[in-house]
Amino acid sequence: MQAVIDSNTLKQENISEKLDYLLSDIDPATKNDVENSIVAMGSRVVGALVDKLRTLKGLQRGVVAMSLIRIGESSIAPLKALATESSEYQWMADYLLSEI
Repeated sequence: MQAVIDSNTLKQENISEKLDYLLSDIDPATKNDVENSIVAMGSRVVGALVDKLRTLKGLQRGVVAMSLIRIGESSIAPLKALATESSEYQWMADYLLSEI
């Protein structure tokens, strides 16, 4: 019997892979282009971006954070959930929410 693939899960995996690719070779010269590419994907990437906040550091995390701010309103609920989930990320989520 062939496994059924949930199209929403597949899409989320593709989004995460695309973000991994965009963020993999980021440097100060390319960060604006990477950020613009992420923002152009719109609200469908918000969940994956919030997940990336938990694992990324430095320039990568900064690009993810600024992308969430620029995407705007659709970032609010996932960031609020992140803030309540863990005190470790509450300060970050609160800051990003204040910038939206």
